[in-house]
Amino acid sequence: MNSKLGWQGRHYEDFDIGDTYRHPLGRTVSEVDNTWFTLLTMNTAEDHFNAEVGRTSEFGRSLVNSTLTLAIVVGQSVIDTTWNGLANLGWEEVRLTHPVFAGDTLWAESLVVDKRESASRPHAGIVRIKTRGLNQHGDEVISFLRSFMVYKQGHAPKRSTFPTAKIPLTAPATEGAA
Repeated sequence: MNSKLGWQGRHYEDFDIGDTYRHPLGRTVSEVDNTWFTLLTMNTAEDHFNAEVGRTSEFGRSLVNSTLTLAIVVGQSVIDTTWNGLANLGWEEVRLTHPVFAGDTLWAESLVVDKRESASRPHAGIVRIKTRGLNQHGDEVISFLRSFMVYKQGHAPKRSTFPTAKIPLTAPATEGAA
């Protein structure tokens, strides 16, 4: 059996100051996403969940909850930044630079701005990145700095919970095979 591991994420040593990661997955925000997130987080600003209030606003429609925008863009960055993270340490300078509406598709990219060894955990380092979210038109909708602690190579806990198949995966039989 020739099984190959998929993407295993970056470790502290893999981050270089100046590297930019364009995170691979875009995410279209729906009205349902916005309403559920707003109500789940008990945000009572009706411009996020009341279409009539949204229509009378200066934007003429409901806005996507800004903390949902933050959550999506942070989530998009995980595959390239904190897959092997130990802990988020903080967010700074969060800027909401353009409104987001239901139907917008968000994309994210991150720039490594700093890194250092952890003074308290020799098996980890601290990385600081600037991340921004873009909509489908290329407008920056959010930007922020995020610091996180990430494992060094050989120190991340084994996290795979992929089950062992009871029956091995095999290629389908081809026509005319002997």
